Amino acid sequence: MKALVLAGGSGTRLRPITHTSAKQLVPVANKPVLFYGLEAIAAAGIREIGIVVGDTQAEIEAAVGDGSAFGLEVTYIRQQAPLGLAHAVLTARDYLGDDDFVMYLGDNFIVGGISGIVERFAHDRPSAQIMLTQVGDPRQFGVAELDAGGRVIGLEEKPDEPKSDLALVGVYLFTPAIHEAVTELKPSWRGELEITDAIQWLIETGHQVESTVISGYWKDTGNVTDMLEVNRLVLESLDGRVDGRVDGASELIGRVVVEPGAVVERSRIVGPAIVGAGARILDSYVGPFTSIAADCVINGSEIEYSIVLPRSSISGVSRIESSLIGHDVEVTPAPKTPRAHRLVLGDHSKVQISS
Repeated sequence: MKALVLAGGSGTRLRPITHTSAKQLVPVANKPVLFYGLEAIAAAGIREIGIVVGDTQAEIEAAVGDGSAFGLEVTYIRQQAPLGLAHAVLTARDYLGDDDFVMYLGDNFIVGGISGIVERFAHDRPSAQIMLTQVGDPRQFGVAELDAGGRVIGLEEKPDEPKSDLALVGVYLFTPAIHEAVTELKPSWRGELEITDAIQWLIETGHQVESTVISGYWKDTGNVTDMLEVNRLVLESLDGRVDGRVDGASELIGRVVVEPGAVVERSRIVGPAIVGAGARILDSYVGPFTSIAADCVINGSEIEYSIVLPRSSISGVSRIESSLIGHDVEVTPAPKTPRAHRLVLGDHSKVQISS
């Protein structure tokens, strides 16, 4: 069995971060989201993996390499444009051959991994196995309709009027039957070849499609709110440790990780939180659910429930929270200027100013 990991796409919902960085490499708890998926695939016993890449191919390749760090054998597959999940399957046809495969969206995060569903698929071997979860607003997702017996009878991508609250999680398992399905597709109203349409074709042509409703945690980390929520979740599972230097004037409360080479001086850190290698926390407060990446500097500032990417500095800022701060950013106070009103008024004007 192979894996197909989708790591293309432009990440529009995470801009401006993704103007200069692949969305799959934005870190939670100082580790790229993509790496959690690769680790889950390896834990499921899969070794051969194709990674579908786009404009950020060089960055993805630099981060993942040949996959040996994860116990994987990686092949990179270039998709010329992000034309849909089914188009990615078409693009990877030669690589996949006649093997069964799991398709994993590289910006998705699933607690508990995928080993169980991979074992179930290998045993039952339906043409497609999908994972579903209940969501508050299914209009943002692919939506499944089940009959009274729990069998999948219909799928629709981002419907205006959803027939259920069951959204497709970004992990799909297929036999080679999916290849015939994707060749039959026409672009949807979004101009993409939808994997939901391909699975619907399997249903309508008599193929077996199975579903599993998961109660565990799943997030599509496509926006800042979800990134911060996943960061919170991962940090909650951390065990505290101090491999860097913390001076006697500092206080660590709860589960705090201080990585090698990091320095904490005259500061207070309330966990769960992580301070990356080579970072410096000086005369500052770092609150719960905060990830400070490698070589950052937090000086005379307060920050909480946030993600700070490598080599950024925050100096003299009284309070930052619920924020995602990119690479090599400098955050400083605005210069203090006298308060004044500048007016250009026409004849016979009447102006009231609250001073």
